Amino acid sequence: MAIAFFWNKTDAGIFAFFALGLATNQVATGLALTIFGTGLSGLIGAPLVGQAIDGLPRIHLPILADLPYVGTLLFQHDIMVYLAVFIVAMCAWVLNVTRIGLIIRAVGDNHDSAHALGYSVLGVRLLAVTFGGMMAGLGGAYLPLVLTPHWAEGMTAGRGWIALALVVFASWRPWRVLGGALVFGGITIMQLAGQARGWTIPSQFLSMLPYLATIIVLVLISRNREFALANSPACLGKIFHR
Repeated sequence: MAIAFFWNKTDAGIFAFFALGLATNQVATGLALTIFGTGLSGLIGAPLVGQAIDGLPRIHLPILADLPYVGTLLFQHDIMVYLAVFIVAMCAWVLNVTRIGLIIRAVGDNHDSAHALGYSVLGVRLLAVTFGGMMAGLGGAYLPLVLTPHWAEGMTAGRGWIALALVVFASWRPWRVLGGALVFGGITIMQLAGQARGWTIPSQFLSMLPYLATIIVLVLISRNREFALANSPACLGKIFHR
């Protein structure tokens, strides 16, 4: 978990250095770092292949966990599940209520105006990119610690791209991201449940369901361009020049 967390934080710092400091193309830089990170993680994690990993224990909340149906569904999870919900709530509160959130949204919507008001556009973006890297690290660490308690090269299987699509799907709203994550997570679990119950559907088709759903959602959103532009930050992906 520590390796995944600190690598993603470092990766975010490298991305910020190139994309913000050197004004490189963000898509090309992100893709290059993704390929580099995949190879580096495989190199570092090679000694851990085949070794058993102690996963995070489930937290059994008294009384609440014993409720029928709801108890098992909501109150018998590991600490990272509750931490994820807490982080979503904090992000929504910071972005919509606090002064810091107002500055972040101002930098995203009109970086020239934010700079004219005296705010450090590159500084705000650096902190935002670093925070995003930290959250990606926690998401990556969840896979070997809870979902499949072992290490294997390439075990993320492109889930990071689904997370990126979730942001577009949720139109940059934290609570919508949580709802979208539950939908895509349900599709992922459905493939595992189908394989366990012996569905006659080919396993390869079940494995591609989350990615197929991602493509369908992005196509539907792209057809409504006005909706996409109305909710996305106006300066998304634009390079800032002083």
